[in-house]
Amino acid sequence: MSEQVVKELAPNGVLRVGVNMGNFLLVTGEKPSGDPDGVSPDMGAELARRLGVDVAYVPYESPGLVVAAAGKDEWDIGNVGAEPARMEKMAFTAAYAEIEATYMVHEDSPLKHADEVDREGNTIIVRGEAAYGLWLAANIKNATLITTDKGEEAKDRFMAEKIDALAGLKPGQLDDLSKMPGTRILDGKFAEVQQAIGTLKTNTAAIPYLRDFVEDCKASGLVASMIEKHGVTGRLSVAGPG
Repeated sequence: MSEQVVKELAPNGVLRVGVNMGNFLLVTGEKPSGDPDGVSPDMGAELARRLGVDVAYVPYESPGLVVAAAGKDEWDIGNVGAEPARMEKMAFTAAYAEIEATYMVHEDSPLKHADEVDREGNTIIVRGEAAYGLWLAANIKNATLITTDKGEEAKDRFMAEKIDALAGLKPGQLDDLSKMPGTRILDGKFAEVQQAIGTLKTNTAAIPYLRDFVEDCKASGLVASMIEKHGVTGRLSVAGPG
């Protein structure tokens, strides 16, 4: 790699990794040091190793806060889903991992498949700043979309207000079934949330390097080994070639 890549990504000798702590599949725990543990932190650590610098994690409660910090000199890379709305502030690699997104409905709902939800008269609730929330905002054409700031608020309102569908990551919804009696998950999916690495658009030397880095991590089996290591096999998938 060129010296310019290191200068752009770790100008002070430390790679600062913005981590979305709200994704339970990518951040699965905490290391003895107190640092976040999981596939997303591991990707940051591997990048720092290749750059020959130390790594420092900058935790954020949600992906929206990672993106909002772009240009504020808080992180050097931000590990979040690559959605078009976020590309206004950041440049992204192709995805290194994917998570299926679908709908939860009430048990007595006539809806059977995810493809049936976007119809006149149906209501969908979702955490708006999540990658799948941004996807729905850009793609829902007929149903009424209701957005919330927090995932728990979306769940509470879905149950209390009998909203037709709750959008979310399928692995999380599978975990929630036992906590939300009288619900079920629809067959199919509406999207696959693509987890990627983003950086500032001004890092013109680093962007192609990061894209090559992600492709190498996928092709070499490194991402697959991280998924297995953190116990999220079958819930988190290696993304296809960029």
